[in-house]
Amino acid sequence: MFHRGHEDKKLIRRLLAGHEAAFEEFFGEYFPRLYRFALVRVDNDPQIAEEVTQATLCAVLDKLSTFRGEAGLFTWICTFCRHEISAYFQANRHRRREQSLLEDTPEIRAVLESLADECEHPLESLKRKEVVRLVQVTLDHLSPKYRQVLEWKYLQGWPVQRIAERLNLKLKAAESLLVRARQAFRDGFSSLAAEIAAHERSLAGGAP
Repeated sequence: MFHRGHEDKKLIRRLLAGHEAAFEEFFGEYFPRLYRFALVRVDNDPQIAEEVTQATLCAVLDKLSTFRGEAGLFTWICTFCRHEISAYFQANRHRRREQSLLEDTPEIRAVLESLADECEHPLESLKRKEVVRLVQVTLDHLSPKYRQVLEWKYLQGWPVQRIAERLNLKLKAAESLLVRARQAFRDGFSSLAAEIAAHERSLAGGAP
């Protein structure tokens, strides 16, 4: 569902060949996704998340030739990000790490209210913070086009007409794309939520 290995390898070949457009595509595609990935792992500190994300992408570019495609490119990049996060906190042991609720972020609340609430999922057994995390994970694993239109619509508040113009589509085609993107989100989100809920019931000794 989420695998896009062929496109990953094509992008890497272009990057290794030094194509400028490939670097723009790489950063445009992976910086926001990786930033969200880092943000939830650095106590929701945007300054640290940005620093870690930049360091990660630089490290990834240095090691691109070692990518073999056993995992998806984003999954591979995330291994570098975890290392950079660990290195950051080892080098800044004195830094106070405060917990903050991700749902206090207006952008995340908007996604929760507009997308997650439409899903059929067993949220009763999930903590609010876990729901936020699921929204982020689901968005990160959607196809680039689906993720982009959902972020334009629900995070940035764009009207469908503006989305259509940005994608050079007719209004009906943009509406259809948005419907498919929402369905893909609901399917992915509900599946992940159900898996977590079943796992928690199992740990609690309940029926699977």
